[in-house]
Amino acid sequence: MQLDEIKISKAIIESFNKKLIDALDVDVAIVGAGPAGMVCGYYLAKANKKVVLFERKLSVGGGMWGGGIMFNEIVVQAAAKRILDDFGVKSRLYEKGYYLADSIESVSVICSKAVQAGLRIFNLISVEDVMVRSKKVTGLVLNWTAVEMANLHVDPITMRAKFVVDATGHPAEVARIVERKSGIRLETKTGKTMGEESMWAEVGEDTIVKNSKEICPGLYACGMCANAVFGGPRMGPVFGGMLLAGEHVAKDLLKVL
Repeated sequence: MQLDEIKISKAIIESFNKKLIDALDVDVAIVGAGPAGMVCGYYLAKANKKVVLFERKLSVGGGMWGGGIMFNEIVVQAAAKRILDDFGVKSRLYEKGYYLADSIESVSVICSKAVQAGLRIFNLISVEDVMVRSKKVTGLVLNWTAVEMANLHVDPITMRAKFVVDATGHPAEVARIVERKSGIRLETKTGKTMGEESMWAEVGEDTIVKNSKEICPGLYACGMCANAVFGGPRMGPVFGGMLLAGEHVAKDLLKVL
């Protein structure tokens, strides 16, 4: 068979357009394809909810790819090992309470299983604004990351979601947009994002799960973003809290969907 370049181009354009149009009205929109965002999306999709995830970068995985200082090993505590087991990621005991996993396997397997469960991931798309109706976050305003990087004057598109999850990590980008532009008071002590504190793994891993919750009507914080919103410490290259936070938010959302 002789390949036709035009048919190849047509297939890509038609397929992507259909996929994007279908993503414009969903149950849950997640922003940020780090481990917390993908795990959250996995459990929602597994429960047959319509969920999409938007990632600014070309690749997914957030900081998990690099492990610690580019040593591609990650550590998870005993409480989170069951989530690696649920995904089928191989782990091994380092010493009591500490498990190691290959970061490359972890990211690739979590992503693969999430997509196979029904999570629709769009990479290279940035969230530049939110849609707010009656003081509730009801959707996202999207543009190509390349447009954002080149600072081009190109108008975005909008999508609607019953709930939005900010899983953008340290920057807490969606929460900061809401704080800056909507006039909505966040469910923090100050009513605004409080910023993350210095590293303290023990406290950070605990608070990252507790802080992963609804931060204003329609918007949830998940993963490291949650500690950035509520003022918890960062935790470094231990990733159990990220996995547990994703599961935790998914469970909370399934109660209200």
